[in-house]
Amino acid sequence: MSTKAPNPVDKYVGSRVRMRRIMLGMSQEKLGEALGLTFQQVQKYEKGTNRVGASRLQQISEILQVPVSFLFDGGPSGAVNGNGFGEGASPAYVSDFLATSEGLALTRAFTRIADSKMRRSIVELVEQIASRDGPDQR
Repeated sequence: MSTKAPNPVDKYVGSRVRMRRIMLGMSQEKLGEALGLTFQQVQKYEKGTNRVGASRLQQISEILQVPVSFLFDGGPSGAVNGNGFGEGASPAYVSDFLATSEGLALTRAFTRIADSKMRRSIVELVEQIASRDGPDQR
């Protein structure tokens, strides 16, 4: 592995930190202040450029109000199987989508809908729109 390329686990953990931070409406600067770091360091953690140590992971998980395991859930496993992801890993596009502002806004709004029938109707509507437009339509 090249020393320039971020480790897949570091990238994944960073993306989970970013996703959770954005879900909480927290800026990189605010997270950095809570950690005693600059926002640039938080940025490097989130991109996977810099590896996060164990004690720092614990600190981040406490600030973001999630268990440390949340930062690893669905990510690359220790045992690499060709693509670096474990058997139960979510497709990368799911994490990529949730890391966008649209993905987070949609997820936040959707989870606030209490009526399960309404949620199911929304999923069906989106699936119908997606199948009508097809993958090549934009």
